[in-house]
Amino acid sequence: MHPHSVLVTVTGYDRPGVTSALFAALAAHDVEVLDVEQVVISDRLVLGVVLALHGDPGPLRRAVTHAAEALGTEVEVTITEDPDELTTRIPPRHHVLVLGRPLRAGAVGEMARRITDLGGNIDSILRLSHRPVTALELVVSGADPRRLGAGLVAGAAAAGVDVAVERAGLQRRAKRLLLLDLDAAVSGEDAFAALADEVGRGGESRRLLAEAGGRPTAEVVRARAALLAGVPAARLAALQARMQWVHGWRALVGAVRRAGYRCGVVTGGVAQLAERLVDGLGLDFLAANRLETADDRLTGRIVGEVVDRGGRARALVRFAESYGVPLSQTVAVGTGPGAAELISLAGLGVAVDATRPPGKGDSTPAAHLDALLFVLGLRVDEPDDGAQRRPDALAALDLSH
Repeated sequence: MHPHSVLVTVTGYDRPGVTSALFAALAAHDVEVLDVEQVVISDRLVLGVVLALHGDPGPLRRAVTHAAEALGTEVEVTITEDPDELTTRIPPRHHVLVLGRPLRAGAVGEMARRITDLGGNIDSILRLSHRPVTALELVVSGADPRRLGAGLVAGAAAAGVDVAVERAGLQRRAKRLLLLDLDAAVSGEDAFAALADEVGRGGESRRLLAEAGGRPTAEVVRARAALLAGVPAARLAALQARMQWVHGWRALVGAVRRAGYRCGVVTGGVAQLAERLVDGLGLDFLAANRLETADDRLTGRIVGEVVDRGGRARALVRFAESYGVPLSQTVAVGTGPGAAELISLAGLGVAVDATRPPGKGDSTPAAHLDALLFVLGLRVDEPDDGAQRRPDALAALDLSH
């Protein structure tokens, strides 16, 4: 005899003991628990349980109904004898985080519409935070992961919100290493071009970068460095003073380090400048282009490995290998075309939009770098110092890969 497929749905005002009472009633019967979902919104409970029942469904229905009445809740029991409902694979689920400041109803509606159009179903919605951004977590089932990620990233751009898409599972909480592209965390001038301005060759430096499409090869990096010959090394300090950290960077780095992550920085910029900026953070790793100096002036040469268009990704591999962390357990944050390979290689890749302006009349960022903590399942225990802010956003958290 095939088992029955049973769906038990309990609704009503939430109170302590509802879940335990329901499962106590079920425990007296020969059932297997296949799926459970519970949501509470403003003290209203929705609890659904999918079961495989071996035996007569009548006693189970009566037991569940009696338990619900004693709790003052309503219950619906749906029973079918179709064995395919038990053997059909449960559709893949994804966690979709939608973040906004503020989060408008129209934006939520747009994301929900796109999920439906992509063949997905919203199983549950939970608010994670209201400050510094409003963050909603949607559990979505049934959608193709690649189409879902691409579709929601496009929808987020249209709706003016940020989105993260990641397959559900324990691997979401198994990350151990964060590599942050310094270009995603610091605002300021292109260091190579700014230094080249000191000798009147900034235009040449910018042209070389533009011709490379923002993804310079090692040859282009060396050519830009050659333009710096003769620049006083002291100009690095002046350049650092004109740079600002993205709001939320301190909370992000602090939280991941307290959680036991290895944390490092990579940049296609200048190593000496990066070292000055991250001094005191106690980071585990730094990869950047080190400019050679002699007699307190830059020589125009780079010492050691060049961080070029593929250098960020190579840095992630080297960083992970040095601490024995699989790439699937790494997190990489980057911005711009130069970080594309880095983001796609990491277990969790985050693309930061460093160009999107804040909302109308809002002088603070549309989103915060520490919003990534919601994706990682971490808390912000210490607020950012807020001293230096800029209109950056986590505009494309496409985590479906």
